[in-house]
Amino acid sequence: MKKSEGIRKGAILAKGKLEPKYLAIQHFKNEKGWDILYMCQQLNICRAGYYKWLNREKPPTELENEQIALWIKEYDEKFKHTLGYRRMRSYINRDKNKNYSKRRIQRIMHALGIKSIIRKQRKPYRCSTPETVAKNTLHREFEASKPNEKWGTDVTEFKVPMSNKKVYLSAILDLYDRSVVSYVLSNRNDNKLVFDTYDLAIEKNPNAIPLFHSDRGFQYTSKAFQTKLQEQGIEQSMSRVGCCIDNAPTEGFWGIIKSEMYYISDFCNEEELRKAIDEYIDYYNNYRYQERYGILAPIEVRNAALRNDNPIQYPIPENKRIQAYKAMLESKKQSA
Repeated sequence: MKKSEGIRKGAILAKGKLEPKYLAIQHFKNEKGWDILYMCQQLNICRAGYYKWLNREKPPTELENEQIALWIKEYDEKFKHTLGYRRMRSYINRDKNKNYSKRRIQRIMHALGIKSIIRKQRKPYRCSTPETVAKNTLHREFEASKPNEKWGTDVTEFKVPMSNKKVYLSAILDLYDRSVVSYVLSNRNDNKLVFDTYDLAIEKNPNAIPLFHSDRGFQYTSKAFQTKLQEQGIEQSMSRVGCCIDNAPTEGFWGIIKSEMYYISDFCNEEELRKAIDEYIDYYNNYRYQERYGILAPIEVRNAALRNDNPIQYPIPENKRIQAYKAMLESKKQSA
């Protein structure tokens, strides 16, 4: 007799040596109308024991797991199946004032068949001839000690369904709190799009003099844009050719907004797409809790840091690729 998916789910939510067998009997009795005595004999268990279990008072742990399962289903629907077990845990622990472990949330999500959607594969990089370039001063040092110390920027595109139109999103991220400092939407991927995004960021942060990092897009390599940076006293940094990881925070944000909003939503027109982007960035800045920041949203982290002369430091977990890159740079310095 094979156990169904429903039996396996119940076995994880409820614990006990004979629990899976009791759950199997309960399932096939309800779904198939099988005889209880026959199933008990086949599973070598006492029928009285089954009825005692059936009418038992559920232990606190089992009741709590059932409540967690309900919360998981609620958040999974609310966030359109984009939460993995880590972020699911963050939302439940913060909103419900709990302290559940990652493993517990992961087990219950697995039992329920709930998981985050898979991101689409990135498109290959296309080379272009830049006007002028800057050094990769950032050197993948994505950790900042305070707001407006390091900014990252880029442009990405969204295709408008049922048309040949595209909407381009230009955004600037602060590497301290990963908040979106400014963003602009346009139907044209041109200098004005990037210039307007930069001007808006400076308007919001007039005293900011961050290290400004980007890829080698034509807007960032233009002399006009570099003049704007120089007038503000800002140092420019650029990724190496074809090295997307050099601009990982911004590239990561594109992956987040597309996987959590664009790829899973249906849009009838450009107006709906633009509205969805606006709403998502507001959600990302103000309501998307991040474990690295102690289950706080980016704007919460930013505002707290701006009020504090000694902002809290949030170390970035080690990344093997970045560690290997830094080791390579150190090796070159020693051999030079």
